Amino acid sequence: MAIKFQVEAQDGSTHARRGTLQIGSQEVATPVFMPVGTRATVKGLTPGEVQKTGGKIILANAYHLYLRPGSSLIRAAGGLHKFMNWPGAILTDSGGFQVFSLARLNKIDDNGLTFQSHIDGSYHDFSPEKSIEVQMDLGADIIMAFDQCTGYGIDYDEARGALLRTSKWAERCLKAHTSKNQSLFGIIQGNFFSDLRQESMNSLLDMDFPGYALGGLSVGEPREEMYRILEEFGPRMPQDKPRYLMGVGTPEDLLQGMSQGIDMFDCVFPTRTGRTGSLFTRRGRINIRNSRFQEDFGPVDDNCSCEVCGNYSRAYIPHLFRQGEMLGMRLASFHNLFFLGELMKEARGEIGRGQLNEYKKDFLAQYQQ
Repeated sequence: MAIKFQVEAQDGSTHARRGTLQIGSQEVATPVFMPVGTRATVKGLTPGEVQKTGGKIILANAYHLYLRPGSSLIRAAGGLHKFMNWPGAILTDSGGFQVFSLARLNKIDDNGLTFQSHIDGSYHDFSPEKSIEVQMDLGADIIMAFDQCTGYGIDYDEARGALLRTSKWAERCLKAHTSKNQSLFGIIQGNFFSDLRQESMNSLLDMDFPGYALGGLSVGEPREEMYRILEEFGPRMPQDKPRYLMGVGTPEDLLQGMSQGIDMFDCVFPTRTGRTGSLFTRRGRINIRNSRFQEDFGPVDDNCSCEVCGNYSRAYIPHLFRQGEMLGMRLASFHNLFFLGELMKEARGEIGRGQLNEYKKDFLAQYQQ
């Protein structure tokens, strides 16, 4: 097994736990937020800058890297770590989410996915075996089983069909995966039907993956629906294996996920919104391009110790955005990732003290005012 996971502390007021994820020679404290580098780059930031934000693991996407520049080229370069000069750990998504998000370009059946490239219109077949082949070429430390993600509002029969397909694909992924240097995680689906989620979990537990993810959340559902599934199934996931909530990255959702025992998170949200001028602060998100900041020479957040808040003002950053200077997007992305990195670090400390619930209440009382 390429990873080892150990729970070191359990928060008595919630289901949260603090642990250590050993990935090769690297030690990652959990709960952890993983910045997203879909196409082998966290947009706008160098690997060194991502590390300064507290990033230990980044997520890349097999589907996008398969299309461009091609997984065989990355394999020839020595794998993703060398190709992108990233010294930390890498997790690759299987491409299953693209089955959902690019539905108008694809056709799905039990064999896999036939899709039309959003880049040049060419046609490709992507099966569970192909997804694993691509991810082995990429050389990520943690890879994901190929799954079928479904959107909020579909009917029961459609959700169960996708669940059964995901389970069959997971078995095929296990058979196709031959790399001893990677850990393959299974993805629990079932949409927003509790019995289907349980059926999916039971099926995957029988396959004994080294880690498990909750997929198919944050797909357009009301927040209370996501929290319901989290509350039901986060604590039910295996105690001795890492638990991963896919595609979630706002401060309030991270705290809710941690409270339900989740160890790993990823999302494009902090960098994507940062590039539009939306910045995290302890008193909530702000739009730095708002005119009220044009003569504000204070930091983005008085309580933040990142390089952006220490060296650049609320007046300077919107100036960069107005002038179309790429530095504005870079600074905003750095700050947002640092903010989440600090949130996770503080939460880990509070879990160790058994006080995450109080920390969560105090944080949200300021953040959501």
